[in-house]
Amino acid sequence: MKSTKSITRFDKSGYYFIGLIALVILGFWPSYFSEFFNGTGDFTFYFHFHTILMSLWMLTLILQPILIRRRKLTIHKWIGKGSYILFPLMFISILLLMHSRNKLNNENLDMALFVPFKDLIILGTAYLIAITYRKNMEIHARAMIATGIVFIEPALVRFINYAIIPLPEAYAVAMFILYSLIIILIIKERKQKKGRWVFPLILGLYIIVHSIIVFNIHLTTWESISKWFIALPLT
Repeated sequence: MKSTKSITRFDKSGYYFIGLIALVILGFWPSYFSEFFNGTGDFTFYFHFHTILMSLWMLTLILQPILIRRRKLTIHKWIGKGSYILFPLMFISILLLMHSRNKLNNENLDMALFVPFKDLIILGTAYLIAITYRKNMEIHARAMIATGIVFIEPALVRFINYAIIPLPEAYAVAMFILYSLIIILIIKERKQKKGRWVFPLILGLYIIVHSIIVFNIHLTTWESISKWFIALPLT
């Protein structure tokens, strides 16, 4: 029988995602939460719409593993089905926020849009895996955790930027921390026989999209898509 020490307990991940909420609050406190609470912020509907949906997704990431641990499988399944509505809405909220923040941007538009779009790529990939393998707990759990990992970088970059060092160094430090976290997960489950390909895949995707950003690679097709997207009457 395999030793329980070699089995990654993903059913405890909900407790770790509580820490993610703290990181998000810290990262977005100066630019959003503080101004929201003191009434000095001038935010569009798209900011609030995005914040609400992201908060609901983080709450889902916290509740689902806890429900599994407590054998509340029926509630877990209902929340899972609810994600079929929540996730597309969250996806749309990111697109709308991207559009509203960049519709007057005529400089380096493709890169300005790619920075948040890269999160959509990884988020969408992870969720697609989670839904495709929803009956395979080893793969499903890893993919859902990967959707939460996507939340780390935006909050971490902002926190490091205002609390420790400015950009672009803050982005480099955040990348290092993010990569370290994923590599630790890969090493931790190196003896697992099922589902351990998920985190290496996510790491590979991050390396690809970060390379485009770090080396400022302008893709002709993406430049055309960016101009088309920003010209749409969405916001």
